Order: sequence, then structure tokens, then C-alpha cells
Amino acid sequence: MAWFESVADAQRQAKKRLPTSVYSALIAGSEKGVTLRDNQSAFDELGFAPRTAGLSAKRELATTVLGQPVSMPVVISPTGVQAVCPQGEVAVARAAASRGTAMGLSSFASKPVEEVVAANPRTFFQVYWCGTRDEMLERLARARAAGVVGVILTLDWSFSHSRDWGSPHIPERLTVREALRFAPQALARPRWLWAYLRSGRVPDLTVPNMATGGQAPPAFFGAYGQWMQTPPPSWEDVRWLREQWDGPFLLKGVYRPDEARRAVDAGVSAISVSNHGGNNLDGTPATIRALPAVVAAVGDQVEVLLDGGIRRGSDVVKAVALGARAVMIGRAYLWGLAAGGQAGVENVLDVLRAGIDSTVLALGHDNVHDLSPDDVLVPPGFAR
Repeated sequence: MAWFESVADAQRQAKKRLPTSVYSALIAGSEKGVTLRDNQSAFDELGFAPRTAGLSAKRELATTVLGQPVSMPVVISPTGVQAVCPQGEVAVARAAASRGTAMGLSSFASKPVEEVVAANPRTFFQVYWCGTRDEMLERLARARAAGVVGVILTLDWSFSHSRDWGSPHIPERLTVREALRFAPQALARPRWLWAYLRSGRVPDLTVPNMATGGQAPPAFFGAYGQWMQTPPPSWEDVRWLREQWDGPFLLKGVYRPDEARRAVDAGVSAISVSNHGGNNLDGTPATIRALPAVVAAVGDQVEVLLDGGIRRGSDVVKAVALGARAVMIGRAYLWGLAAGGQAGVENVLDVLRAGIDSTVLALGHDNVHDLSPDDVLVPPGFAR
């Protein structure tokens, strides 16, 4: 694997390595892509107020998230089937463990929760409101038995289907017909194809953590269909699910201050300001724009995280300075996974850590907890 010096470089390497449809699936986004773009570009509108003399020789970047110690304010956000690499979520979990941070595992992941927890004991299990209550309880019981240290309930995903630039063709199962259809793309990316051939398996697009009742793991789109047919939860449903878990519980997808207060009333331990990486309602402003208002509403009662648009260490610092306990990264580590497996994810985490450290240095602090809004220049009208 070639070392890369930025997340943008990792993305370029991933694009060269991945079949076109797989790369397009990682880009994702919805409709016109307004939110997808704003999640990143909004960070460019924020400036810094650096200091010159008296800078600290050493910086402490460690913090805690949902009670788990992490080496820096960056944790892995749960993402679905990771067919960019044969080891998938297990490689990501190992990389996160090696760099001292926590892993968010999607219930739509390609690897069983037991294997991921074995690779990184600091694993949070992400659930969707999907199926019957009994099925949800069965999935939680399995996660508890596997040893996960917290639960993430994701609600920032609705039924947006179209993309102006077109959606990639993703089969429900990799049949012979689909393999032949996909063959030209795979042959055009021999390193990706060889990695799977060497592993002795092909992406089967099943989601083992969604299996219930002793059934075989469903295909991704089978589980997706069950989720689509499940009526969305009420705030009472959120409270009920929270009551079924006796540990840390994060609600992902909060954007409005009034809903942040309702999340607190429902008993959650933490919230993540998130718009599902621009894959939800297009036109929703960047999460960093919404963060200050949410922090002002509930930041003294629960941990507030931010998910969306993080591509460099300075982005992390901006989020923490504006009140986030930590950030959750998605595409950034997927680019690293695609470019170099576990080592690629470690590379991305190293890039972010170096960027956080140098920014904290320039701002004149010796501890990431000392960051404050005074360190960031926020233009008029930035916040939403």
C-alpha cells in the first residue's frame, strides 16, 4: 500500500482501486447533492484565531466517548456493507483498536458483531428501528452477549432514492448473471479483484447482524426492505428502546434543538448531530452549522457528537471548539479501507491525529478539552 498524506489522497487512491459502481456507492448522497457538498464546504467558511508565542511543547488529545477512553476525539461511524475490502469491518475495528479509538458497527455490516468485538472491545452496536419489537430485542440481546459497550440508534435515514448523477447498480445477490454483468468493472480493477480471489470469497452482500429467529443472514436489500416497511418510531418508541439497554445509548440524527431536548427527555446518553452524510433529506444544511444550537440546548446534559464532512484534523478541532465531544467519521475511513485495508484506515487515523495535534498547537492549547468557540472565527449567518 502506498502511504497517503491526506484523506483526499486516500480518496484518489480508492477511486483508482475500486470498481466504478463500488466507488459510486461510497460517494452516495441524495437528489442534487446540496447537503453532501455543504457538509464539507461549510468547514471552509470557519477560520481560526491562532496564537504565536508560548505554545505548548506537548498536547493531550485524549478524551472519552460514551464512557470509553479514546486517544483523540475521533470515532468510527457505523456504515453498511463494506465490500471495498474482504476483511471489511474487522479490518476497520483492528485499525481503530491499534490507534486507540472506538468502533461503531452497523447492523447492516458485512461482518458478525462477535468478530468485530473480538477485534476491538470498544465497539458500539448501531441499530435501526426495523422489524418487530421482539426482533429488535433479539438483536440487542445478541449484541449484549457479544460484549458491545454501547448502542447507537440511527434515525437520520429516510426514503430518498434518487441522485441527479445516477445511482450505481447493486445486485441483491451476486449470482452468475450478476457476476458476468460486473466482470468488466472487476477486471478493470485487478488489485481489488485479486484481494477477493486471494481471500477465497466474493462479496455476498448479506447482513449477518440482521438475522433473527435462527434464520440465515438476509441479503442487504432484504433487510432494507424490512426497514422500509417498518413504521417510523415515535418518541415513545425511542424511550422504549432506550429502556431495553442498560448502558450508554446514542441517538444519531438529531439536528434541531427542540428534538435534542426531546432526546434528552427520552433518556439518551448522547446525541450525534448528523444528516447521514448527505444521504437523507437534501437541502439540510451541514451538520457543523447546526452544532452550536444543539450544544447550547443540551450540551450540559448529554454528550454531543458531530457526524458529517470531516476530512482533516482541523475539521475535528473546529467541531470540538464549537462544543462537540468528538466526531464520527464515515467516508474518510472507507477511502482508507479501500486504498489499503487495515493499514489504510490506520493511515487515515494518523492523518487526522496529526492534523488535530498541529491545530491545537497553533491555537496555543495543551489539551483538546481547552478548545472553545474563541478559537474559531464564525462568519455572520453561518449557524443554522
